[in-house]
Amino acid sequence: MDVLDLSRWQFGITTVYHFLFVPLTIGLSFVVAGLQTAWHRTKKPSYLRLTRFWGRLFLINFAMGVVTGIVQEFQFGMNWSAYSRFVGDVFGAPLAMEGLIAFFMESTFIGLWIFGWDKLPPRIHLATIWLASIGTFLSAYFILAANSWMQHPVGYRIDPVTHRAELTDIWAVLTNSTTLVTFPHVIFGAFVTAGAFVAGISAWQLARKRDVPMFRTSMRLALVTGLVAAGGVALSGHWQAQIMTEQQPMKMAAAEALWEDESSAGFSLFAIGDVENGRNSVNLQVPNGLSVLATNTLDGRVEGINDIQARYLALYGAGDYRPVIGLAYWSFRLMIGFGFLAGLLALAGLWLTRRGRTPVNPWFTRIAVAGIALPFLANSLGWIFTEMGRQPWTVFGVMRTAAAVSPGADVAEVAITLVGFTLVYAALAAVEVRLLLKFIRLGPEPEPGAETPAEPLPALSY
Repeated sequence: MDVLDLSRWQFGITTVYHFLFVPLTIGLSFVVAGLQTAWHRTKKPSYLRLTRFWGRLFLINFAMGVVTGIVQEFQFGMNWSAYSRFVGDVFGAPLAMEGLIAFFMESTFIGLWIFGWDKLPPRIHLATIWLASIGTFLSAYFILAANSWMQHPVGYRIDPVTHRAELTDIWAVLTNSTTLVTFPHVIFGAFVTAGAFVAGISAWQLARKRDVPMFRTSMRLALVTGLVAAGGVALSGHWQAQIMTEQQPMKMAAAEALWEDESSAGFSLFAIGDVENGRNSVNLQVPNGLSVLATNTLDGRVEGINDIQARYLALYGAGDYRPVIGLAYWSFRLMIGFGFLAGLLALAGLWLTRRGRTPVNPWFTRIAVAGIALPFLANSLGWIFTEMGRQPWTVFGVMRTAAAVSPGADVAEVAITLVGFTLVYAALAAVEVRLLLKFIRLGPEPEPGAETPAEPLPALSY
């Protein structure tokens, strides 16, 4: 592989790995804030114990997300310096706002929350976790604004002398239509992730009959959160598909393996494609499904890969403007499938816990624990589809990925750092899992007045 391929692999690995932590951090911060609010209002010890229990897991995940995110940003200068020089004035603005406003807000108020127990007035201390949660929202928004500019560049001009992109309207960048549909989709996905995480761990605790009333409450809260958020994911995903059809028709066509322009287009369930000849050998469809998804009409016209390729040749010049069709097609399907299963699991869990019931079937516990992985898989596949479906563009219609790579990088340097980052991230993953499992097994702090457990709970500086 050349420098371009290795750089893409390196950025892809670090991005997907970093995004494993982001949705859980966002969703779990609001779960913790909600539980602490319940404790503040009711003074029930169970809510305080749940706040501290889930708060520990939230902090572990937050710390790992910070570490991996910093490494990711350095790659813009190391591997993609041509891109950074060309669009730095535009792309750097929302990233700077994320660091100076959102991340500063998150880290400051998380610090106050950690060290403010019994030191700050209760209402002020409660406000710190809510402000930290809002900070995660803002951080996600600014990052998505930067990414959305790559999908649909607005609010800029190309300087005729320097041939660099210059920011002309920051408000246009921050209110990009792509951002406005992507943000709720990501946030709902974060709540599905947190819901599955809390429900799975709660099911594990219930199977061991530990604090049954408390963890049943925790599970019900998580299941309701996950189910409502799954509906939000589906609705916002529908809006996002319509914007994608308008702004990046090749991405939508690749997602559906649709080769020719078609009215009343069906939604593909399973296809075997012949990429060289630009057609499908097998294609099982839901009639009119794609037209509804893309245009909200049964007979809406959707552009096909071959027709878009011909149009792009005339517009942008020679080149292959198709992404990897098989990857786009299957990542789109698997994203939807895993997300649907996460919502279905939440619905099944609510049914099994209705009217005060506590699930005792060991199969449900196994499925609930395994179900923790579902939203993580859906989130990762969604980002893979989003970024790979945009290829061969780094900035759609403006800069190709091949032109964005650092001209001074060589194969050996990128290969060494690729292997190094991958090994370091594998070690960090082992540390993350070990810490999470340790605190999950230890469970919540004992109730006030209860006997101290034989193995003391590790201090986490509350």
